[in-house]
Amino acid sequence: MKHSEFLITTSKEAPKDEESLNAKLLTRAGFISKVGAGIYSYFPLGLRVLQNVASIVRKEMDAIGGNEVLLPALHPKEYWSKTGRWETLDVLYRIKAKEKREYALGSTHEEIIVPLAKQAVQSYKDLPRYFYQIQTKFRDEPRAKSGLLRGREFLMKDLYSFHAGQDDLDSFYETKVVPAYEKIFKQCGLNAIRTKASGGSFSKYSDEYQVTNDSGEDVIFYCNTCGFALNREIIEDEQHCLKCRGRLEKLIASEVGNIFKLGTKYSKPFQLTYQDHKGEKQDVLMGCYGIGVSRLMGVIAEIHNDKKGLVWPESVAPFRVHMLKLTTDEKRHATNPDDVYHELMKHGIDVLYDDRNDVSAGAKLMEADLIGMPLRIVMSDRTLKEDRLEIKQRSGENTWLYDTKATIKILTSDNLKKLLPN
Repeated sequence: MKHSEFLITTSKEAPKDEESLNAKLLTRAGFISKVGAGIYSYFPLGLRVLQNVASIVRKEMDAIGGNEVLLPALHPKEYWSKTGRWETLDVLYRIKAKEKREYALGSTHEEIIVPLAKQAVQSYKDLPRYFYQIQTKFRDEPRAKSGLLRGREFLMKDLYSFHAGQDDLDSFYETKVVPAYEKIFKQCGLNAIRTKASGGSFSKYSDEYQVTNDSGEDVIFYCNTCGFALNREIIEDEQHCLKCRGRLEKLIASEVGNIFKLGTKYSKPFQLTYQDHKGEKQDVLMGCYGIGVSRLMGVIAEIHNDKKGLVWPESVAPFRVHMLKLTTDEKRHATNPDDVYHELMKHGIDVLYDDRNDVSAGAKLMEADLIGMPLRIVMSDRTLKEDRLEIKQRSGENTWLYDTKATIKILTSDNLKKLLPN
């Protein structure tokens, strides 16, 4: 993609009405634009990151048997009244239509997915079933001051599982979902800590996935001896681990995902049952598993940055390569920057090409640091004179000079770190 044809709006100064690091960085770098507290528009760069995160999540959900669906964001009141949450869920946006019917904007989708599951589940032979979606959620957050970490409108993946027995639910939870979540966070460049927590309005207990960072709104206690962690909301002894009695370390963290065993909490109100092998009706057991896709983007920005700007992991970066044309007269050289760009594209290399002629070399380099693509290729009068391209990793300081053919070989190699050692 050529910079001259792509919408990028960077800024030299951080927005004054933002407190969190992720919002400051992402706004300055032209990824998001604030509409209101906890409400953001996504520029093309930001949308590409969201899509990359969602792609990682979708791949792992598909791998454990998830069936992707898309549920409505507008929910009739009667669905929420069945579970009693119309009156009790304090973050629910409630609206009244012209015909005087009341609706909720979906903050979660248990009330919608269970009636849908009734159409697919009648017998024990129909279980287990797993449905997930990646969709916008709405929550009336009282403290929407943390950028993408606490939004009033946000993108979320929610998976719902349906089971004929507790053993099957427990097995899916531990042997399928937990490993999938660990893979997702690792692929996103995050070290997420599985943390025991209160289940809130969903269940008595849950597991949260927390990533330590200075801007986090959660406090967890972590055992360096055995790796056990728990949220301060349920802690009984803040000095010693409940599993091994080791010392607990107090950490500031941000939640990036959570998983719950719901049991029959939502299947009973909707009479979601199945016929067992004896022909008797039984309540379906459920689990739910959430990941904040847009929140993940914010946490990645909080973790992967330096004083110059963002430093995206390759897996989620909007482009893998940022190619800068710094030459003032490419006609003087045998190697033409436009030809190099087209050659990279021909080989399937995901590249953002800064082809602008009216921006100084210094400004281009500073903007490239701010945006934070994993790899940078610089074409200057010096390098083109030698028929070379300068390659640099955003996370390092070293540079390498290669010709176009060698550069393509490096960029299409699976062993990039070996070819470009820091």
